[in-house]
Amino acid sequence: MTSTVVITGAGSGIGRVIALTLAERGWRVIVTDIDGDAAVRTMEELPVLATPHYSYPLDVTDAGQSAAIADEVADQHGIDAWVSNAGVSFMHRFLDATPERIDTTLAVNLKGVMLCGQAAARAMLRTGSPGRIVNTASMAGKQGRVPFLADYVASKFGVVGLTQAMAFELAPHGVTVNAVCPGFVATPMQARELAWEAELKGSTPEAVRQSWVDDTPLGRLQQPEDVARAVAFLLSDDASFITGESLSVNGGAYMD
Repeated sequence: MTSTVVITGAGSGIGRVIALTLAERGWRVIVTDIDGDAAVRTMEELPVLATPHYSYPLDVTDAGQSAAIADEVADQHGIDAWVSNAGVSFMHRFLDATPERIDTTLAVNLKGVMLCGQAAARAMLRTGSPGRIVNTASMAGKQGRVPFLADYVASKFGVVGLTQAMAFELAPHGVTVNAVCPGFVATPMQARELAWEAELKGSTPEAVRQSWVDDTPLGRLQQPEDVARAVAFLLSDDASFITGESLSVNGGAYMD
């Protein structure tokens, strides 16, 4: 029987590669993104091994949308897993962070993970499906020594704590909750951050990129596939007795 997973923020970047990786491993993938067209494009890339995949536009800060998708998926296909991957970042000095940007970062990166986690867990419990939830945090959720990302750091520390709280409360229902903490991942978001950090430091994107490589003991920038394989592990039977963990997947850039 095919297992079904919902992935948020899967229109590009890490989420897109998570979708591709899980589809290649036989999952039915429900691709969601605030950009509905991007979600469709990802869905159309996915290999169809057993059953078709589906896509939905989803603003993760909208509790009603999240609940509607979780319930529809649960009723039509069953809901075995949910990956809360959608996220945003802005770079600015701490003193220059505007209330509007702070609100957006916390709303998408933290509130969105909580609302989606509620929607997924409620659907799993209602349909009697003990499932898996994986949240995308960051190595910035384990250390504050990150330049120009104070609001992002706060949101990702929140995701790490939220993951533990969810895991504790949902364990009696057979639902596991874990997170992945990527490092310097080569994505469109990273390209923007390279330009922002270079401007703020009076440097160049090339120099900043090299500093990130230098800070990674394994000696290269992380690829989305590195994260996707870790997510696949946390969704697999091999991780059935792991819950409340935030798995560092960063080439040693931060070790805890």
